[in-house]
Amino acid sequence: MLAYTLKRFSLAVLVALTVSFVTFMLLRFSGDPAAALAGVNATPREIEFVRVKYGLDRPVVIQYAAWAKRALQGDFGESNYFNQPVQAIIGGRLSVTMTLGGCALAFAVLLAVPMGVLAAVRPNTWVDRVALTISVIGQAMPSFFFGLILIIVFGVMLRWLPISGSDSWRHFILPSIALGYYATPAIMRLTRSGMLEVLASDYIRTAKAKGLRSGSVLFKHALRNAIIPVVSLLAVQFGFMLGGSLVIETIFAINGVGFLGYESIARADLPMVQAIVLLVSMFYVVLTFLADLLNAFLDPRIRVG
Repeated sequence: MLAYTLKRFSLAVLVALTVSFVTFMLLRFSGDPAAALAGVNATPREIEFVRVKYGLDRPVVIQYAAWAKRALQGDFGESNYFNQPVQAIIGGRLSVTMTLGGCALAFAVLLAVPMGVLAAVRPNTWVDRVALTISVIGQAMPSFFFGLILIIVFGVMLRWLPISGSDSWRHFILPSIALGYYATPAIMRLTRSGMLEVLASDYIRTAKAKGLRSGSVLFKHALRNAIIPVVSLLAVQFGFMLGGSLVIETIFAINGVGFLGYESIARADLPMVQAIVLLVSMFYVVLTFLADLLNAFLDPRIRVG
């Protein structure tokens, strides 16, 4: 297990370095950083002053090395719009986005995994058709449209839940459903296909022939093996929720990192955009690494392979 962990960790570090460099370069390719930092009405002299002040006149490799060194220390510079350290602003809003992403993932898992298991246990029945219908609707319906429907029905017409803000746990119910429902189809279909494959395996038939209880066969033997690819998918989906929360946070007026990213792009706040893109990318890398370790724990064959 130690050798496998070190191997996956080395790969994760390599991916993180590559992603950080690509993030750094993409924002350079989008335009002149000095002009963006100086502002729309800046004169050529002011732009040149900004270029020298922030070291943008140096070779790109040296700029990246200096930026990466500061980023490893938690220093992402100062926001052009807020005139505050970037890390302080993101830190104040990160908990909101993490809470929203965690609640959305929990909703998706609690809805998708049981549906996938039931659809696999009762294939080609009305249960299977209902699960697939819910899956198709969730895949076809954009999250922002579903969010607006939830606002109109449960917030405006029924007045059961608040439709904006993040002051209490009730404020996270509607946005979590809107964000989590979009991830439900992929999780449900993967759970269903995995369960169908495992239930047709020889060791499952052997377990049934030995007289083991159906519940034990289903959850202890079948689901444990069928859930392995789902774990990797959940890591990717959680990263997607953190990065894709921009639309949901905007619709429900939630001051998280996603909405902060939207504000920063609109205001050409280069240090903030750079930090948010890097943060979300690192979440993907870390979550994938943890998913690999969990899969190796659930299935020892992965460690050998």
